[in-house]
Amino acid sequence: MRSETARTAATVLVVEDEVALSDVVQAYLAKAGYATASARSGPEAVEMVRTLSPDVIILDLGLPGLDGLEVMRRIRAFSDCYVLITTARSEEVDRLVGLSVGADDYLTKPFSVRELVARVHAVLRRPRAEHGTPAAGSVRTFGELEIDATAQEVRLAGRPVPLTPTERRLLMTLAHSPGQAFSRRQLLEAVWGDSWIGDDHLVDVHIANLRRKLQETAESARYVTTVRGIGYRMGKG
Repeated sequence: MRSETARTAATVLVVEDEVALSDVVQAYLAKAGYATASARSGPEAVEMVRTLSPDVIILDLGLPGLDGLEVMRRIRAFSDCYVLITTARSEEVDRLVGLSVGADDYLTKPFSVRELVARVHAVLRRPRAEHGTPAAGSVRTFGELEIDATAQEVRLAGRPVPLTPTERRLLMTLAHSPGQAFSRRQLLEAVWGDSWIGDDHLVDVHIANLRRKLQETAESARYVTTVRGIGYRMGKG
């Protein structure tokens, strides 16, 4: 249920079947000024995302009814809200799969609730239009790919590409300087913020997701190309 916070506050949905942990996380979030809601199972989480339209979801991977990975797949069909997954340290593969189906960030259990709140704050501080993206009102074109910074839309051959906020920011960061090679660390700082302390592999996972939605692979990349030994840059299309 919702906490008694201001209606204008960002809403965070905590999806966790451990009641004690969920209550603690919600208490810290409420203290930080966020409106909160909770779900205890996978099916309940999907339904609450539909009805509540939260700004951020904190999603445990081990849920009854539907596991967190299936919840991710279902909500990404209709929502591009930020998703932070939480997982046990032994679930390395599940964590990477979670990122591959659209999560924006992750924390391993046991985690500091203060750090979790800081991560929520960090994703919500990411402007929908990155200061380093094309100027307002401009549309950049790379072959059949169009990137509209003002509308925050990406189109391929005239059709919208359903990107998550993180994927969109990655693409727009690269598109702002199409001739520039960005290192993974530069992309982490631009998209996740300079406080991110995770490994650079996170960038590779989201780049792979982005390429798939742009109908390309690392070997056939026209838009997001690999710069060997450095990172990535925007291709001409």
